[in-house]
Amino acid sequence: MNQIISMLKLQKKLNDETNGVQWYDGVTKQGKIIDWKRCIFLEAAELIDSYPWKHWKSIDAKVDFENIKIELVDIWHFVMSEALKVAKEQGIALEKLAKEIEAIVKSINVKVIEKEQIYEQVEAIEAFVKELLCNFELFAFIRNFFILCAKLDLDFDELYRLYLGKNVLNKFRQDYGYKEGTYNKIWNGKEDNLIMQEILEKEDIKDFDELYQKLLKIYQNI
Repeated sequence: MNQIISMLKLQKKLNDETNGVQWYDGVTKQGKIIDWKRCIFLEAAELIDSYPWKHWKSIDAKVDFENIKIELVDIWHFVMSEALKVAKEQGIALEKLAKEIEAIVKSINVKVIEKEQIYEQVEAIEAFVKELLCNFELFAFIRNFFILCAKLDLDFDELYRLYLGKNVLNKFRQDYGYKEGTYNKIWNGKEDNLIMQEILEKEDIKDFDELYQKLLKIYQNI
């Protein structure tokens, strides 16, 4: 419960700082329209691109299992954003929203799709997108998201750990020119997502500021 509340608060803070407090109304502080469902749809497409599904290109490519986790975490950012928006529209308090999500997480009992069954995994992603576009209902959709995570072997604890890392990275990107197009995502030959994952795997990071400073130290020396 505390982890869910923490993630919802961090997402709200990130949205407030990045888009302005009027993001709840569907626009950024620059007046640009926000569509969280479209964000989810396009991140799901990037998730599918973690698989070597293209029959005409790179036919010997391998599945990028680490990126699959990152793409699921990116989707979770937008799922929470849509959930926070809908909750405000419907007068659902943050604690009640977190409690509903907690109940969903505890209810999921789905087998992991084996790594070699890549087409079954891609079909699971496509089924998730279909529900998003054709039959959206907030809590049912959140349930579908956690079912997808279970099928793709991302448990809640790892989702939480990677979300905290990606939240820090997203803030870092905004601070160093992501919107302006001046930010460099490739650090000494590696994408920043991978650098963030490596730090979390190797070190016992205690808080937001500690990870931010470690990212900054590396970024300043690329």
